[in-house]
Amino acid sequence: MLLAGGQGSRLYVLTENMAKPAVPFGGKFRIIDFPLSNCTNAGIDTVGVLTQYRPLELNRYIGNGQPWDLDRSDGGVHILPPYQSATGASWYKGTANAIYQNIGFVDMYEPDYVVILSGDHIYKMDYAAMLAHHKREGAACTISVMEVPWDEASRFGIMNVDGNDRITDFEEKPKQPKSNLASMGIYVFTWQTLRSYLIADEADPSSDNDFGKNIIPALLRAGEKLTAYRFSGYWKDVGTLDSLWDANMDMLATGSGLDLLEKDWPIYGRSTAEVPAYLGEASHVEHSVVTRGCDVEGTAENSVLSENCRVAEGAQVEYSILMPGAAVEEGARISYAIIGENVHVGRGAVIGAAPDGTDAWGITVVGPETKVPEGYRLAANHMLNRNRKEVAR
Repeated sequence: MLLAGGQGSRLYVLTENMAKPAVPFGGKFRIIDFPLSNCTNAGIDTVGVLTQYRPLELNRYIGNGQPWDLDRSDGGVHILPPYQSATGASWYKGTANAIYQNIGFVDMYEPDYVVILSGDHIYKMDYAAMLAHHKREGAACTISVMEVPWDEASRFGIMNVDGNDRITDFEEKPKQPKSNLASMGIYVFTWQTLRSYLIADEADPSSDNDFGKNIIPALLRAGEKLTAYRFSGYWKDVGTLDSLWDANMDMLATGSGLDLLEKDWPIYGRSTAEVPAYLGEASHVEHSVVTRGCDVEGTAENSVLSENCRVAEGAQVEYSILMPGAAVEEGARISYAIIGENVHVGRGAVIGAAPDGTDAWGITVVGPETKVPEGYRLAANHMLNRNRKEVAR
């Protein structure tokens, strides 16, 4: 069960008209490709995708699930939006309520176990190995955790464990953490146990209907066995503009742990580009990803150019992300920026700037479908949307 209904408000202009999991990543992917590909690679062939906020683009992208081998008559991928029942209609009130509203869907497949995933993380994980751990431990719930720097632990939900990695306590963003094992928001549950706790949680009018705030603490209070599954690979929550930019840059960095060309654990996605990339005679491309359908006549350094982007002669793109369909005209300069889908940057425009050592500096963002006028200047740490409304981040 893949929770993909988040608004992604911290991505600001990038998610004004689409759900966070539909945001492009890495040149030819979208964020949702990672958990879907993990499911396929781990042998999970029945996936429910729970959508809510502006789902049109996400629904279109997932389609029948063919890119992830999830176009099946029995199982496959299912889009699960909120719906109206005999007792009325309700948006998903929280992560636990979203699963509660789809108990009937899960019951239809009569599973022994259910995996709960988030749709906004960049990582590769073998859920089958996590499930095997869950079975060995005879746990009611297994939570994937990873060690984070102690000075950052107060930003996460922290799991305290005993010597056998059995979870003894859960603290949501503690001021003085006792552990640096952070929850990754990835759970394996024994289904019948979770089912009963979801029903009880829904009956509590004071509940936030959330896994971290309500379900996990309730399991601990009842003495259920919860175990931690330690993960040591690459994982990043790309819920902010800075983390999204960082993750794209990690893809370019040697030794970051984010290898999207790994044949043993491929990431699948739905490609629309049908022609190879073209690099013009005057072009200069260095340490960058240039995806199919791109036409590069200018300069691209330390950047990610998604499908069907165009960089005209004399234009410069550095340390930036161009999302699908973006066009940069002659003489324009893009620095330390995220340029949304189908953005048109006019001749001589200057978007963003290199770090200057001050706290005022930050990544510059242009929202999808925006037309940036000729000669326009958008300062570092600013955003511009399709209505040409400019705001400081």
